[in-house]
Amino acid sequence: MSGNTRNVIVTAPVLADPAVALLRDNGCTLHFMPPYPSAEAVAALVAQTQADAILCRQGKVDASVYAASPRLRIVARHGVGMDEVDIPAGREAGVTLTNAPGSNSREVAEHAVTLMLAVVKNLPGHSAAIAEGGWRGAGGNVRDVRGLRLGILGYGRIGRQVAQLMAPWDVRISAYDPYVDASAFAGVTRAATLADLWPASDILTVHAPRTRETEGLVNAAALAAMPKGAVVVNTGRGGIVDEAALAAALESGHIAGAGLDVFDVEPPPEDHPLRRHPKVIRTPHVAGVTPGSLVTMAMTAAECIITCLNGGTIPPDRVVVAGTR
Repeated sequence: MSGNTRNVIVTAPVLADPAVALLRDNGCTLHFMPPYPSAEAVAALVAQTQADAILCRQGKVDASVYAASPRLRIVARHGVGMDEVDIPAGREAGVTLTNAPGSNSREVAEHAVTLMLAVVKNLPGHSAAIAEGGWRGAGGNVRDVRGLRLGILGYGRIGRQVAQLMAPWDVRISAYDPYVDASAFAGVTRAATLADLWPASDILTVHAPRTRETEGLVNAAALAAMPKGAVVVNTGRGGIVDEAALAAALESGHIAGAGLDVFDVEPPPEDHPLRRHPKVIRTPHVAGVTPGSLVTMAMTAAECIITCLNGGTIPPDRVVVAGTR
């Protein structure tokens, strides 16, 4: 299936229509996959089609995928996070790797704020109480937002959007991110260390990438250092919050509630301690999946693919690895 056709693997069953049209108008044949394909399945299709590009929306890309086609020049991520893509193996293979920075920052920030407000106001508890025939007093407390201390772990595009959205609520905001220039913290207290962030977080919201450095960062010790009755929200990546430790802190009452859009294993298994926990609001990794962001992410990835295959220059802020193939 080589010839002059540009074969592009889409690691999902659907892609936003404008991106499909853009790729096809530029001579690309698209090969869609079932949801969340394994790396083995992706590699098999890459080998079968001798793919020139992968638009990675779901599923894994590892060394076996890069090796499956010598024609493969680019893996373009449909989104910001790169945890599905083996970056060191891609660099070694000479494949260009890109993402879509800022493509869903506002949407994720809105979702995080929605979760934190819903948990603080105990909306699930009150809704469940009414369903069981209860009324006032049956669903627990409603807390004030004004005056709470908001801690932001990770102060990139999304973390800064959260700070902007929460500022009118009269909360005191601290943020920790050793990789962001000090000038970005205007109007926000910059936590010098994580040890400074935890006790300053009546609400902790996570907006960091999952790396070796951040895995399990919000652990039992971190949760214990937060104020009693604190709230944890994670719309970043699963695995940053130690889920067993969070479950224990919820059971003890030290942590009052949590809002989770991401889990270490997705979807969480049947016996996961947080899957049905009454103090947790769960959403299925959809914070950044809105109609507008889906188009933006898909178009950004498609543009990177076309530019790469045409020998052009991809905008530097989208390049994670500059390939040599």
